Amino acid sequence: MPVQKRFIAGAICPRCAEMDRIRSWEQNGIRYRECVSCDFFEQLPIEEQAAPELATRVNRPREEEESGDFQTVRILDPKGR
Repeated sequence: MPVQKRFIAGAICPRCAEMDRIRSWEQNGIRYRECVSCDFFEQLPIEEQAAPELATRVNRPREEEESGDFQTVRILDPKGR
């Protein structure tokens, strides 16, 4: 069965700078890209599943945030009202 090559919409060739000329395909665990306008050709190994993202204060679940000790902030009126 022949490998199906697909064009990448909006991709710009790194060699000739032509848009919509790059096509890509995968074969035997390797990803290939080539330009149909020039002789650009690239092969990259297909990466396995990436390692899980490290937990930070930005992406941790909300339950962890709510378990901490919090104090209520009271805003005072400087005029004493």
